[in-house]
Amino acid sequence: MRVLVADDERLLADMVAEGLRRLSMAVDVCYDGDGALERVGVNRYDVAVLDRDMPGHTGDEVCRSITDSQVGTRVLLLTAAAGIRDRVEGLGLGADDYLTKPFAFAELVARVQALGRRSTPALPPVLSQDGLALDVGRHLATRDGRPLALSPKEFAVLHVLLRADGQVVSAEDLLEQAWDEFADPFTNAVRVTVMTLRKKLGDPAIIHTVPKAGYRIGGTA
Repeated sequence: MRVLVADDERLLADMVAEGLRRLSMAVDVCYDGDGALERVGVNRYDVAVLDRDMPGHTGDEVCRSITDSQVGTRVLLLTAAAGIRDRVEGLGLGADDYLTKPFAFAELVARVQALGRRSTPALPPVLSQDGLALDVGRHLATRDGRPLALSPKEFAVLHVLLRADGQVVSAEDLLEQAWDEFADPFTNAVRVTVMTLRKKLGDPAIIHTVPKAGYRIGGTA
């Protein structure tokens, strides 16, 4: 899942981003509405977490822009404005959810994950194939019942591949969906992550390389 976090409280934005990254989400961060508008114009996000009161363009304006563009990004407004009228106004802008400050991080995670499920075609809570099971909500992975100790990035790559349901995913698409905006497009990070994943998944091999196309899970090599 790729997430944008935009909040002028820098410490809060950075803490939220770091917490989401530990759960294998690719997170971009900015601290004003202008930066948020620039990023949503360039990148495809599953979820945008927006503070309503940011300098430059407000979170309300960014939310309206996302809604008008119909790109499928789900919006969570994060704000100190807790009144009923504030909530009604925010949801009326096209926001999908509304969370007031202060908040519990566990609740924020649950809401982001729920919105992420709504940004793509409906998926089961546990993705599975050939003995491999990925429980995204609980951040657990197993193969034939054996727990897998995956890094956040390995988990994210596995999630993208399982979501593809046997279709080939290019290295470029993996980089786009599992890494943030600072990823070097010429990096070998995808190849290295897939290599370490294969070692942890064990035999028989389940991640296959399709020459000049990318990677897929399942089927024959």
